[in-house]
Amino acid sequence: MNKTIKQALWVLIAILGAGAVGGIALNRGESINAMWFITAALCVYAIAYRFYSAWIATKVLLVDETRATPAERLDNGRDYVPTNRWIVFGHHFAAIAGPGPLIGPTLAAQFGYLPGTLWILIGAVLGGAVQDMVTLFLSTRRNGRSLGQMARDELGPIGGIAALIGTLAIMIILIAVLGLVVVNAMKHSPWATSTVVATIPIAVFIGLYMRNIRPGKVLEASLLGVVLLLLAVAGGGWIDHQPGLRAIFDHDGLPLAVGVIVYGFAAAILPVWMLLAPRDYLSTFMKLGTIMLLAVAIILLQPEVKMPALTQFTDGSGPIFGGALFPFVFITVACGAISGFHALIASGTTPKLLANERDIRMIGYGSMLLESFVAIMAMIAATVLDPGVFFAINSPAGVVGRDAATAVATINSWGFAVTVEQMENLARQMGETTLFARTGGAPSLAVGMASIFSSAFGQGMLAFWYHFAIMFEAVFILTTLDAGTRVGRFMLQDMLGNISPRLGETSWYPSVLFSSALVVAGWGYFLYIGVIDPNGGVNILWPLFGIANQMLAAIALCVGTAILIKSGRLKYAWVTGFPLLWLVVVTTTAAWQKIVSPDVRIGFFAAADDLSAKLAAGVLTPEQAKVAPQLIFNQHLDAWLTMFFIAVLWIVILDMLRVSFRNLSGKPVSSVTETPYVPTRLGKVQA
Repeated sequence: MNKTIKQALWVLIAILGAGAVGGIALNRGESINAMWFITAALCVYAIAYRFYSAWIATKVLLVDETRATPAERLDNGRDYVPTNRWIVFGHHFAAIAGPGPLIGPTLAAQFGYLPGTLWILIGAVLGGAVQDMVTLFLSTRRNGRSLGQMARDELGPIGGIAALIGTLAIMIILIAVLGLVVVNAMKHSPWATSTVVATIPIAVFIGLYMRNIRPGKVLEASLLGVVLLLLAVAGGGWIDHQPGLRAIFDHDGLPLAVGVIVYGFAAAILPVWMLLAPRDYLSTFMKLGTIMLLAVAIILLQPEVKMPALTQFTDGSGPIFGGALFPFVFITVACGAISGFHALIASGTTPKLLANERDIRMIGYGSMLLESFVAIMAMIAATVLDPGVFFAINSPAGVVGRDAATAVATINSWGFAVTVEQMENLARQMGETTLFARTGGAPSLAVGMASIFSSAFGQGMLAFWYHFAIMFEAVFILTTLDAGTRVGRFMLQDMLGNISPRLGETSWYPSVLFSSALVVAGWGYFLYIGVIDPNGGVNILWPLFGIANQMLAAIALCVGTAILIKSGRLKYAWVTGFPLLWLVVVTTTAAWQKIVSPDVRIGFFAAADDLSAKLAAGVLTPEQAKVAPQLIFNQHLDAWLTMFFIAVLWIVILDMLRVSFRNLSGKPVSSVTETPYVPTRLGKVQA
């Protein structure tokens, strides 16, 4: 009877989910309720987790809960520590949940709500969660080895070295984009800037509190930290109304970029307990709490999605970024569906904490589904805005015009109604001087979140909720920025150790300072590129970020596919091979278009040539002419970087195919590097 009831329940969930997805996909002409998005997401995630992830764990990966993990076998109380699975889940989610699932869906909404939503759902359950789970399993079976090390061991030195170099380069681009999003959110916003700045001493104080003042009082420190973060938001509002203090925090993009660079360098060299660990810890509460609060507010309000299912910009003429629906919706959404950055975490700290292999499914597959749900929330928050407001906030001044009247006229000509008075009133309600051309996705997402929160929990608090949302996004971003800078430093030190063993010592302070400076200089330069770009930087950096991030995911899936084939599980290789094939098609197509397209809004070389011609013709303003040579160089640099990324990807792919064909032909290949079986002694204590 119980079995029959369970089967009937899952059939009901499947029917409900299919109806919700069908309603989203087929609806045209009328607004659709946001509840359909939540219903579709929860049903799809439930079915995928219950059936697909369980099948992968038992049939494809052969997860063995009787096998001792590296955390148990190599337990040293520092790096390898058997840890409760819920704590590991929280750590893993905090590490992977950067700004990608927030910003990507928001930017992709220029195509309409439908393409991004479908890719978030399908990409996560068939691609992103599979990549995370498989990578975590393979690293756990190899003593917690990194993705680059596994590529070198399983594919050989050529593919392995390409993967190592490509991973570091991708990390540089990723951090630069994160910094750009923060800068665009804080630009000429004293409230936002002061709130974000306040989170840094709060994190340091909580770190000192838990280490020296009240050791062991974790709950006490957590409550204190959350209260201080909320006070920082309220204090930012007070500062915004004090003329003397307001001026201190009112800056253009460039000074803010310098501040972010200094912060990144400090985060990389300070002890991990002082800034990185407490920020990660506090961010977990903020991330999960805010997303759950947003879901509750949407359920209570059941707002209507105002963005159409498809806009006219699917042809590539969109104002936020250039490029047609295929392949750029998949590149833009990025982390909400599949993220190569996750592979660095799944093959980094997380496998060193797992107490039992049975937890791989929950932590690897489950945490990606939770991040995908964050992306669905971001899509809802962006699309419940009036489309005219959405495009007014996200369209760069270089596209719509630098004055409000011109921008409004341009947006209205697209068929999306908006007025100067509407935007001025909205900015005043949000506690901002203007919301025009606030590119990067963060401000429009904050406006959407604030509208939902204020409608559900208090109409008179729009400005507070807006800056709370900005702080929430900044916590997401800075957590990944400082962690990414530190990881990049470790990777660079590992490479430099081949030149000089002393430079490879992570405890030698001169090496720490030198390698941190190199990493920060790398992403700091690309952040500078974005800040001086008259189109807001998103056009030039986000596609490069998306291509690089998806390329890294393809590398992780290459390693997984090769190991499945070498392990005699060819019939299951499609589990990683199918998403790998899709990513190869998407990334190669996007890269090809960014390199050779004659459209100045898409092709890097085309944009550089167009700007060179305008500079030579003398049609640029003095301000534009001053930065034009730098922008021309940057466009060329981005083009060559794109070619480099694709070359790295295809080197790894060809190496994977070489190893696979040799194995299937019975020719000798390097043996699978899985560690021998050792029975666990932990039992169910850590479950």
